[in-house]
This record gives sequence, C-alpha cells and structure tokens, in this order.
Amino acid sequence: MIIQVNTDNNIEGKERLNEYVKGIISESLNRFSGHITRVEVHLSDENGQKEGADDKRCLLEARVEGLKPVVVTNFAENLHKAVDGAISKMKSALDSALGKIKEH
Repeated sequence: MIIQVNTDNNIEGKERLNEYVKGIISESLNRFSGHITRVEVHLSDENGQKEGADDKRCLLEARVEGLKPVVVTNFAENLHKAVDGAISKMKSALDSALGKIKEH
C-alpha cells in the first residue's frame, strides 16, 4: 500500500507531519492492505493565516482494486484530529464497500 501525503502552503512541519500521517494510516488501515493499492492524503488549512474553528481539513482517497476510489473528508480544529476523524470515516467506508463485494 503506497501512501502519498500532499499539503497546502499553509501547513507547517511537513516532514514530521508526513511521517506521522504515513505511520498512522499504515497502522490503521493495515487490515485493508490486501485490497488497497494506494492512499492519497490531502491536508489543508482552509482559512490560511486567519483563525477559525474546524478549519483544518484531511481528505483521504483510497484506491481499491476493482472499485472506484473511496474518498472521505474530515474537518477539525487541528490536523491530528482531522486525520484521526478521516481515518475513522475511511474504515467505515471501506468496510461498507468491501462488504458489498463479499456479498456478491
């Protein structure tokens, strides 16, 4: 499973953040690794330099063999919470998508 992390220009500490995100996604989605070929992560600060609640966004796009990409988005007050929320949503979406395949 390849994990690619993309950030906008408003995100600081990109190197450390990339390693954290890759590690947590790899660990969290490990049980789906036989089905997922690639996960793209898009991190952004929707308000840029301005303050705002829940302005950090994490979009996850999982490329699953034999299916259309599975995409989820989560907004939160910081990037760690945004990533955690997106991972939780992705697990549910993958359970649903892969469960439908097993039923057929």
